[in-house]
Amino acid sequence: MTSAAAASSKPLHPGLNLGPAHGKANKEAEPVVFGFWVFLMSDLVTFAMFFAVYATSVHATAGGPGNAAITDLTSIAIQTGALLISSLLFGLGTIAMKYNEGRAKVASFLAAALAFGLVFLGFEVRDFMHAAEIGAVPMRSGYLSSYWALVGLHGLHVFVGSIIILAMIAQIAIFGLRSHVKSRILRLGLYWHFLDVIWVGIITVVFLPGAVA
Repeated sequence: MTSAAAASSKPLHPGLNLGPAHGKANKEAEPVVFGFWVFLMSDLVTFAMFFAVYATSVHATAGGPGNAAITDLTSIAIQTGALLISSLLFGLGTIAMKYNEGRAKVASFLAAALAFGLVFLGFEVRDFMHAAEIGAVPMRSGYLSSYWALVGLHGLHVFVGSIIILAMIAQIAIFGLRSHVKSRILRLGLYWHFLDVIWVGIITVVFLPGAVA
């Protein structure tokens, strides 16, 4: 392999690289994806602050419902499975895009990922409704305020991501897999997988302690 060929096949950025065969979409990915990594790290700082507030408020129940009262491990297990499967399906969609397996296959994987993301949201809304029914509302205590803020912030991210996935499916149908569409799918994939990492943190910090309390 010549030095030029080696340079062209070298990964340009962390994550999935489309490869030289994708031309403009591959060349322009490096600065765009780098900028998106910067955004994700700034978002991580935001989540870190919410985690810190939660950690300092976990015992501030003011006599109201605590962690154990609002933790439903069955629901959490379903949410976790749905979110991880959604992330896997999105990853399969980006791989299908890389290997030019057709717009229909890519869109199908994204639609399946969206469906499991909505399952996650459905069970999360169910848990929030149950918390409200037992009086575990944000105004009740500092702990509940931090709980709703942290878990709700993640849920908001999943909701926004779901809307963007739907928009990307529409763009695939209208424009096909043009360079700008491929670039957007790559960035959306990073965002969607990032939410898995945050969810694992929420399980560890919020729900597992509630299960053993």
